Amino acid sequence: MEYRRLGRSGLKLSALSYGAWVTFNNQLDEERARECMTAAYDAGVNFFDNAEAYAGGKAETLMGATLKSAGWRRESYVVSTKVFWGGEGPNDKGLSHKHVMEGVNAALRRLQLEYVDLCFCHRPDPETPIEETVRAMDILVRQGKVFYWGTSEWSAAEIAIAVGIAKQNGLTPPVMEQPQYNMLSRRRVEREYAALYRELGYGTTTWSPLASGLLTGKYNDGIPPGSRLDLPNLSWLKDMVLDEGRLAKVRLLAPVAGDLGATMAQLALAWCLKNEHVSTVITGASRKEQVKENMGALEVAKKLTPEIMKRIDDLLGNVPRED
Repeated sequence: MEYRRLGRSGLKLSALSYGAWVTFNNQLDEERARECMTAAYDAGVNFFDNAEAYAGGKAETLMGATLKSAGWRRESYVVSTKVFWGGEGPNDKGLSHKHVMEGVNAALRRLQLEYVDLCFCHRPDPETPIEETVRAMDILVRQGKVFYWGTSEWSAAEIAIAVGIAKQNGLTPPVMEQPQYNMLSRRRVEREYAALYRELGYGTTTWSPLASGLLTGKYNDGIPPGSRLDLPNLSWLKDMVLDEGRLAKVRLLAPVAGDLGATMAQLALAWCLKNEHVSTVITGASRKEQVKENMGALEVAKKLTPEIMKRIDDLLGNVPRED
């Protein structure tokens, strides 16, 4: 396993990490969650990503049960939560001081932990002043319940405002962003956030490297029975993911993976790893065999020469232009 610093912070994350989004409670029960997390941990993964919104909190409950039963040293792993969507009540969502504090405390109870290493503001909240959110996160850091905080899918301008408020008022600034990043979704990470890396030393914990399974190639000829997009409770994801134009591009990548002796999934993960501004690539898996396959992307990344990366760019035709 390779370990990378989270931006300019001193924290080191495994280059490949494991997340609970979609799979926990939807595809995985406690036993299979334990199998997948153990396979990841045994491969050197030290970062496990979660959020209060995942399966309505049940994903954190499953992860917490696994962490408790595994008996791993707390110092050996990093856990995250994200706050924004906590429930249906008027104060159970958003980034108000009240929900940020209560959301993190509820997550800690579900995870059965005294602290989370990382906490993300899951989306920007137009109804809450950014200063209010920054002050709430600072309190959690000072209480020792959160070690580092950041944002997820915030614009570069919103992040800059949050950092500015923190520095002006002696508060703890955000240090990382969690954006979607994959071969089909590139602009924000490669262009919009460029100044954040350069001027603020921001780190990224990127999600959906396989575009919800699209980049594995398994949907090239339809939806396989039992796959994620075949589940009735995930029909919303099917409508978002499947697009003939995107599928056509994915099919073009199969020969590249074949030439490298890699699976499509390994190629997609390896491609993300080649970006120097990616601190960790969050993977998902519903079987321990998938976890092990994903870990093979580390070796595939070593084979991605500049010539092969250009070949991929030429096939996809989606390199973001300079603003």
